[in-house]
Amino acid sequence: MLSINSISKSFPSGKDTVQALRNVSFQIQRGEFCVMLGHSGAGKSTLLKLVSGQMTPDEGEIVIDDQRLTSRNRRSLQYRIGMIHQHYELVERLSCLDNVLLGRLPWIPMTQSIFRNWNSDDRLAACTWLERVGLEPSHATRRAGQLSGGQQQRVAIARALIRQPTLLLADEPVASLDPATSRSILELLHQASRDWNVSVLCNLHQPELAQEFADRIIQLSQGNIQFDGTPKQWARHYQEVNGGSSEPSNNELRSHSPAY
Repeated sequence: MLSINSISKSFPSGKDTVQALRNVSFQIQRGEFCVMLGHSGAGKSTLLKLVSGQMTPDEGEIVIDDQRLTSRNRRSLQYRIGMIHQHYELVERLSCLDNVLLGRLPWIPMTQSIFRNWNSDDRLAACTWLERVGLEPSHATRRAGQLSGGQQQRVAIARALIRQPTLLLADEPVASLDPATSRSILELLHQASRDWNVSVLCNLHQPELAQEFADRIIQLSQGNIQFDGTPKQWARHYQEVNGGSSEPSNNELRSHSPAY
């Protein structure tokens, strides 16, 4: 469903060049929930930006639904991708319903969206998705800025899923949330992959959450893949390379490096 083939990406840094990704390759199947682990600067966010079409790789290719991502088809492929951000990216003055409906913008006439003149089918779909992500009907008319962080992230997930994507990209979706809320959000993403056959590529820095919810873990370090396998295989891999010690803490996967 998603194929990353020999992707490399670098950025200028003063007189030097920073290599964010080096010859990275992997595939994700339809309905698979894949978590990418790695500290800041490992290349996780860069990879998501390349897959979403926000950046162009220096080398290699990205294939989505058997179509190679190019400048010509980037917009049409972006319609198949839902994006979830760490800080929600909601319009706080708008209602939850309106925020979810913003996910339909590619298919809605400009004048209709400006005046928020949504048709009945789109409104029904937005209400349905708000319910599916665990929000009450009363949340539909509340301003997004009045909600808790976990509730706002649920609205953001509903906005992404109303696009009916085949691929869902999540960049540190629980980094700003407490542990209990983080688990509920990741369970929701796992449910999306399982119930609606959506492929999910999710960046995290919490290894315990990756082991609990992921179907598969890819660990990046300095732009290279260090590990690719199941959560159980990852736990054994970590113990082997660290002399039998337990899994790393969150702090071990954080650094003060630039977030490439």
